[in-house]
Amino acid sequence: MKAYLDNAASTQVHPEVLEEMLPFLSENFGNPSSLHAFGRKGKAAIENVRKNIASYLNCKSTEIYYCSSGTEANNMALKLAVSNLGVERVITSKIEHKCVLNTAEFLNESVNISLDFVELDQLGRCKLDYLENLLKQSNKKTLVSLMHIQNELGTINPIQEIGMLCEQYDAYFHSDTVQSIGHYPIDLTHTNIDFLSASAHKFHGPLGAGFLYVRENIPLKTWLHGGGHERNLRSGTENVPGIVGMGKALSLANENMAKDESYITKLNNQLKTGLQSIHSSIKFNQHESFTSHRILSVSIPSGLLDDMFSFKLDLAGIAVSAGSACSSGSAKASPVIEYLNLHPNDTTIRFSFSIFTSVEDIEYVISFFKKNILKPN
Repeated sequence: MKAYLDNAASTQVHPEVLEEMLPFLSENFGNPSSLHAFGRKGKAAIENVRKNIASYLNCKSTEIYYCSSGTEANNMALKLAVSNLGVERVITSKIEHKCVLNTAEFLNESVNISLDFVELDQLGRCKLDYLENLLKQSNKKTLVSLMHIQNELGTINPIQEIGMLCEQYDAYFHSDTVQSIGHYPIDLTHTNIDFLSASAHKFHGPLGAGFLYVRENIPLKTWLHGGGHERNLRSGTENVPGIVGMGKALSLANENMAKDESYITKLNNQLKTGLQSIHSSIKFNQHESFTSHRILSVSIPSGLLDDMFSFKLDLAGIAVSAGSACSSGSAKASPVIEYLNLHPNDTTIRFSFSIFTSVEDIEYVISFFKKNILKPN
């Protein structure tokens, strides 16, 4: 038996998504910029998806720009804010995804923008009073870049309140919502976000498709030069099959969001209860009210683990994200875990669930831990 519990990294393409994509890999293969019938079919398809994305986010279709990934979308937001909007200062956190953190550090080094970091609570949630103090400290044009759901811990940031602070202090707000789009409702009419990033493969769409939302009153110049695609922001022939798949995946996710959330919460609780029953020293890195149920971060004292822990997990066909700061033969702990000082002598594992995770998968993982990993109390 195999158990894939690394859905925060990438999800299985939904069968209905694949079915939707196939015609655009075979008979409807035209370039969407071509004027003939083959091209017009592709163009119509991607514009229909753009409208559907906009309807889910409660924004305008002209505010949606296609790109290749969440990484590209995040790079676009930060770099264009600096080059096009006169941003001289970025406020972010030390536990952002590397594509945000490394981009902010690059801008700090290459064009000398100021770079400030918010304080976080023990599990990585932004301290709003600290953010407000940072916003008060400088008159420089500022971009705040804070992710909605932290990709390793599942911690949910208060983006509604962050957006209000940014509006109050005339700062731009970018949010990496790669872990939340398709799993968590976001209404852009009632949330002050200027830039928002998403990636299809996090919600059962294909790899290589994503989008950037840009609020309509924000003027941006060209990101990629060429034929003027994506209203002259990002040139390059659109990935029609990927975009069509992304649209179908988002449609399915939004139609079934409440049901899927209930199912995934049950899986999360099942695994948590099972691990708790094995050893009382296992710790769960989660807020009671501010953690996505799609992610369960677990810290296990390294003295309870076999030195070949990571190897045995893989050999058993269990796919998770794991790292340790001290265990022999294990990967080094992530910078997120180290920065937050979350149980530094423990091995931390991220389990992440999807609608294709089964109750049997969870039972298999619990059984494996009982038999092969943990020593008895």
